[in-house]
Amino acid sequence: NIDVLNEDVMGFDFVNDNSIRGIRPGYINQQIVKLQFWETGLTENYFCIDSDSEFIRTFGINDFMFDESTPYSVLIEDKELQVEPLYYAEYWQERAQLLDAIKYEIGIAQSKTFTCHNNTTFNVDVLRDLKERFMEKRSLSYKDLLKISPYEFSWYNFWLQSSDVVEVRPCEPFFKMFHSREQHIDYRRKGITLEDIARAYIGVIINSNYSRDYGLVGYDDEHAYRRPLLRRIKNKIKRLISTPLTK
Repeated sequence: NIDVLNEDVMGFDFVNDNSIRGIRPGYINQQIVKLQFWETGLTENYFCIDSDSEFIRTFGINDFMFDESTPYSVLIEDKELQVEPLYYAEYWQERAQLLDAIKYEIGIAQSKTFTCHNNTTFNVDVLRDLKERFMEKRSLSYKDLLKISPYEFSWYNFWLQSSDVVEVRPCEPFFKMFHSREQHIDYRRKGITLEDIARAYIGVIINSNYSRDYGLVGYDDEHAYRRPLLRRIKNKIKRLISTPLTK
């Protein structure tokens, strides 16, 4: 029932101001929706996607589930992003520190970090366990979690790995994500088409954290990168005033 769902969602732990690490409320609230949706009781597993995600082929439940109750979980190290000088300088170091903060709070001692940027399946039992055995014992709300570190997928992923609630079934990303203009242009210059990408992925993401400067670019829309320099600078300044961390 959509009315019941709306009532449930309206009762979520939303923010109404810009008080969490300077990140705009809309971005924080969509993170809260992902983390708290399990409390509606509508499903045992649910796949989270972001607004800049584009499906490029048909898909089915077997793409997301190992068996009837155990989801595949996107758990990778993203070593190629650490190698890229631009990404490392602008995003990697701060992201790594904030992910370490989650590991510290949860008590994960491992040096390697396995998580994802977006678009993975959440299991209700894992999220319930996170709330009952971690959040409630420390009197933490969902807003409090994001104040510690604004990475909703990693709160889930690290708790998944530290608990024994469900068996961990790791997989590579469901979506091919382009974190920068350079990554996107590199694929296009190689002549890689959406049909090529669909052999390995169910969709693509042109990360809106950078692509909104060019008018939210689509995969075949690389001409948008030729927009006038002054307009791009203006958009960049606007974004820097209030922008979330990279995914």
